[in-house]
Amino acid sequence: MKNILVPIGTSKNVSKHLQYAIDFAESFGAKLFVIQVYNVYTRAGTMIKVDKIIERESLKNLKRLVARVDTKGVEINIKVLKGDLIDTIELACKAADIDLMLVEPRTTSVKDEVFLGKTSGKIIKQTQIPALIVPENTVFKPLTNILFGVKSAILRKPEALNPLKEIKSKFQAKVNLLLVKTTFYKPSDFNLSEEMKALVDSVKKTENPTTYHGVLQHQESINPDLLCVVRRKRGFFTKHWEKNVILKKEFSSKIPVLVLSGLK
Repeated sequence: MKNILVPIGTSKNVSKHLQYAIDFAESFGAKLFVIQVYNVYTRAGTMIKVDKIIERESLKNLKRLVARVDTKGVEINIKVLKGDLIDTIELACKAADIDLMLVEPRTTSVKDEVFLGKTSGKIIKQTQIPALIVPENTVFKPLTNILFGVKSAILRKPEALNPLKEIKSKFQAKVNLLLVKTTFYKPSDFNLSEEMKALVDSVKKTENPTTYHGVLQHQESINPDLLCVVRRKRGFFTKHWEKNVILKKEFSSKIPVLVLSGLK
């Protein structure tokens, strides 16, 4: 884990989120790339260009934000970028060889009933970049007990497991694999590759309508400090990620959620 990206919004939690990111990066000896993405929509009939003003003020705000936290010697690179949110983040990740994004659940939303806001939801849903969703006001601590919920353990992209492997190695964590038998279950879904067997410390099988329901059922008994799920077109959060916003009544987590890119 060498390079970590932190997209910054305007939430009240932004300082605490950045501090978590710094503490997390410090534990890996990683560089931090703190970015803010903006776009300009000109009003009809006007030709006023505000790009430079927005860029200058945004850069000032990012510098003030970094000055308020304890950087702990972590190398922090600040950038203000113009463009479409998803395209710009993907380009930034490619340019900086990003290993992981740290995302706030609500970068701009102030609605208490929202767990994952429109912007954060869009980032999680529309990219394949590994991401760690850090709940508001979370203070960093070593992640030592992980619940990894999947409906299929078939592994065609071994590199998708890299963030989980690195977290396990760094914190000597226990990885509890939860195999969820759903309506579309195939016997081969529960066949573990040698790589998966080497990664996990325990395996539990359950039968539920979705992976989401399986995680909810077993989360309390496992008591993890990190939930790990796989980003699929028809996987975890299938129903909820059909839209960008996720309400707390639909899903909420008090622990960080590691979202891997698809294993297939």
